[in-house]
Amino acid sequence: MRILFLGDVMGRAGRAAVAERLPKLRVEWGLDFVVVNGENASAGAGLTGEHARLMLEAGADCLTLGDHAFDQKDMLSFIEGEPRILRPLNFSKVAPGRGHRVFTATQGRKVLVAQVLGQVFMKRPFDDPFSAIEGVLKAHPLGGVVQAAVVDVHAEATSEKMGLGHWCDGQASLVVGTHTHVPTGDAQILPRGTAYLTDAGMCGDYDSVIGMEKLEPIRRFVTGMAKARFEPAAGPVTLSGVFVETDDRTGQALRVRMIRVGGRLEEALP
Repeated sequence: MRILFLGDVMGRAGRAAVAERLPKLRVEWGLDFVVVNGENASAGAGLTGEHARLMLEAGADCLTLGDHAFDQKDMLSFIEGEPRILRPLNFSKVAPGRGHRVFTATQGRKVLVAQVLGQVFMKRPFDDPFSAIEGVLKAHPLGGVVQAAVVDVHAEATSEKMGLGHWCDGQASLVVGTHTHVPTGDAQILPRGTAYLTDAGMCGDYDSVIGMEKLEPIRRFVTGMAKARFEPAAGPVTLSGVFVETDDRTGQALRVRMIRVGGRLEEALP
């Protein structure tokens, strides 16, 4: 199976790039399943129902969220009626929506998608992500209940993401980090067959400070004072993420590579 995961979509420019390019990528790369992290797609903080529909219509099979899952208040109700959107497993127990789901890909193949939030350096404590994901993966064994499994680790610390990657090794097809908006160069297949990337980066303008217009973040670093709101950068967008090809029989990864399409970071295609 050919699976594409795209990192955090940043603001209007990121949404527009996904809407324009994803339909072509699905055809050109023969993609069977696409996951997009959309938690910063609406003004750089959260996701509205309208913007979720835009990316789903463009070809995303699943949208994941993160610590900003409900910054846009209409998502509190929208997620209940849209099973293709997932919030983190270890979010508040009273939060609406679900943290994992089995989806149907091409040829009727089943794909588990789950998301967990990290605990290290995050603004508020969340439940243990290791125990949260363990139960879900054990209930959906690769090569049995599902043909592939994708885990989105939305976390700040690279060490915690790596720990979760090894924790899931052999039980997931792909473990990929999101949240920092900075792509890492460590795409690999772990010893038991799980593809891993510490951070997928963002779908946004890289002439920025993690997707935001540069002036205000730099001012705050220099002066310690805020003068204006953060605004998503609106220049040329690079779609960043990871591509993985899996074995339907075992669910293990056969090939993995980082993806950079358009903007300032474009690379060769998979």
